[in-house]
Parts: sequence; structure tokens; C-alpha cells
Amino acid sequence: MMCTFGMAPSNLVVLPINRTLTNQVPDANIMDHIPMVNIMPFGMCMSIANPAVAGATAAALGVLTPMPCIPATVSPWTPGAITVLLGNQPTLDNISMLNCMWAGVITFVTPGEFTVMVP
Repeated sequence: MMCTFGMAPSNLVVLPINRTLTNQVPDANIMDHIPMVNIMPFGMCMSIANPAVAGATAAALGVLTPMPCIPATVSPWTPGAITVLLGNQPTLDNISMLNCMWAGVITFVTPGEFTVMVP
């Protein structure tokens, strides 16, 4: 995954809550969006909407100063694959997006699964 305001890629962490595996890896649904559980940091954050970045930038007299990324994802992934439900929620697919409270948009760079297609 990559965030539009992050400086490094990250991986989606999926807990085996839904008890559905593909190639012995847990499958995800749109509710797998919890910061620091499912969504790990993207290195440094460059969003001025992030209070830590805004404060550091103000202290540097307006020079953008990235700060460590702490994801702030409060809503589920969108849109998900509504044709396949996993745990009564749409399955996560490679075109789903997740919004960060600090104005970033998280998308997949590479899907975690290549052998199963979600319609």
C-alpha cells in the first residue's frame, strides 16, 4: 500500500478474524482499516493537515517538515467488492481506497493475492 502523503510503502495486516484464507493468508474485508492494527505507518508524513507536520513546519518558519506517520483512518475502505461478502461486509479488492484523516488516500500498489479474482 501507499499513502499520497507518506514517504514509504506499507503492508496491510489482516487478522484471521473472518476465518477465510486464500493460500494460507487471511482474506480482508472493508472493515480492516484500524490504525496500527491493520494499517501500519508509511514512514514520514508530509500532510500539512497533520497537526504534527503543521507544528514542525511552523517551527521551521514555513519550511515543510515531515513527521513520523501515525495513520488516522476512521472510516472503512471504499468501495470494496460488493458482490463477495466476507464476514457480512464487502471483500477488499485491489482498487479499494482508504482515506486518512490527515488528507491522505491509501491505495494498493500490489494486490496481496494473484490466484483468486474477485468479481
